[in-house]
Amino acid sequence: MLRITGGKVYDPANNINGQIKDICISDGRIVSEVEGGRTIDATGMIVFPGGVDVHTHVAGAALNFARAMIPEDHRRNAPYVRGERHRGGIGGATPTTYVTGYLYAGMGWTTVNEAAVPILSARHTHEELRDTPIVDKSCCVLLANNEILLDLLEAGETERARHVAAWQIWAAKAYGVKAVNPGGVAAWKWGKDAKGLYEPVPGYNKVTPAKIIAALASIVDDLGLPHPLHLHCNNLGAPGNYNTTLETMKVLEGKRAHLAHLQYHAYGGDDWFTMRSKSAEVADYFNAHPNLTTDAGAVLFGNTVTITADGPWQHLLYKLTGRKWGNLDVENETGCGIVPYVYKEKNLVNAVQWAVGLELLLLINDPWRVFLTTDHPNGAAFWRYPEIIQLLMDVNFRREQLKKLAPKALKRILLPELDRQYTLSEIAVITSAGPARALGLAHKGHLGIGADADVAIFNDSKDIARMFAYPRYVIKGGEVVIEEGEIRKAVEGRGYVVRPVYDEKIEDYIRPLFQQYYTMSFDNYPVELERLENPDIRSC
Repeated sequence: MLRITGGKVYDPANNINGQIKDICISDGRIVSEVEGGRTIDATGMIVFPGGVDVHTHVAGAALNFARAMIPEDHRRNAPYVRGERHRGGIGGATPTTYVTGYLYAGMGWTTVNEAAVPILSARHTHEELRDTPIVDKSCCVLLANNEILLDLLEAGETERARHVAAWQIWAAKAYGVKAVNPGGVAAWKWGKDAKGLYEPVPGYNKVTPAKIIAALASIVDDLGLPHPLHLHCNNLGAPGNYNTTLETMKVLEGKRAHLAHLQYHAYGGDDWFTMRSKSAEVADYFNAHPNLTTDAGAVLFGNTVTITADGPWQHLLYKLTGRKWGNLDVENETGCGIVPYVYKEKNLVNAVQWAVGLELLLLINDPWRVFLTTDHPNGAAFWRYPEIIQLLMDVNFRREQLKKLAPKALKRILLPELDRQYTLSEIAVITSAGPARALGLAHKGHLGIGADADVAIFNDSKDIARMFAYPRYVIKGGEVVIEEGEIRKAVEGRGYVVRPVYDEKIEDYIRPLFQQYYTMSFDNYPVELERLENPDIRSC
């Protein structure tokens, strides 16, 4: 049992905005009252629900591939040395499993969603998620370039496609569905891409990116998944791609969808020399369509490594930069590209990217629909979130950072004109309450009776970045895991998964296809539930 007393509580899901009140915890849940147990005096501190990351990349084969490609990053960053209560590992752009859990918890974040998992490597991904301590985990399975599904859409067999998708979600032990560059990754196997929405995907006559997007969004809604279609739009990263983004949102009218890393999809211009922000146009359309949520995918200047299933984009990035490049073709399901990268303040394109991420967070008027992410590690490492929080809360600090940009970049962005400052309550929304709601995790992101006892307690300080980087206490499931900057206990998290309804006979359709096209046998393909750490099956 535990009582937190004297702190200013920010719990926007329950309309509590800086109220001094007690938070009582028993058996891993928030309760109305406790007798006895430990008391934490939070006088002069602020109390938040534990952070929820709706979109990150922290486990799986791609992360291991990326680590192997950036030994220079490991040399720049001191190793995380084994201690009495924690294991060792690597930090930097792609922290290893143990360190990922420690770093997230060390900032007050207690739940993460791994946003891109091929079924073929889902077993390995779950093993790494199980190896990531403290935080609860979920993952989204990649389906937008799955050739079994595309073949069914080509044949007009939408009902069978729904059953196949449901079977694949359960086979991967996933929580949601991810669509990356729909049709474009399949086109990459032909050396092509799918930048427009209405041209047929190579190898098909009827299947277009628009058809894939609409079909998957409908399947997700029909199956009743708690999280909507998690969509990485076509034409990522390219000048002028805001038009594709607007067209995509029109395709999604009437359907739920979460638009991933929207910063990478809000650019104007005809080429790299004329690239500019189009965040206002994207934000205006988004604001008028409540069926959508998004995360920022914000960029911060410095070294990182880009990792995505969007293979054609990564090849283009390699051609543009001349940096190291890795590419994988995940059989009949998806792809993967990896390119180490440095975002530079004096680079026009990078300056626009940095500004656009902040602009979207400031221009989207409902904080319950836009969430703080860096598309870790693509825009920056997740452990740099406190820097973004300071940029959002302090307009004067933001203006000082703008002075570091080249004058020509300032003419291409809107950020100098924006004076909005986030409140503490809004920060609690975009880091916890909002993403928890978008993921359909009703027991997360708030401090009401019955909620998971995931709590972060921060010093109430004018040094915003430091305040959010070093919480005084972090409580996970009722256990004090961080205290005074030290790991006190590395508890196990839970693995969230959904089991959608499907016709069991669909396996009779899928099995022969595996025998013909896959290197793995059918019986070894689905992930056993036992592979998950403390599996928690959520209802559809």
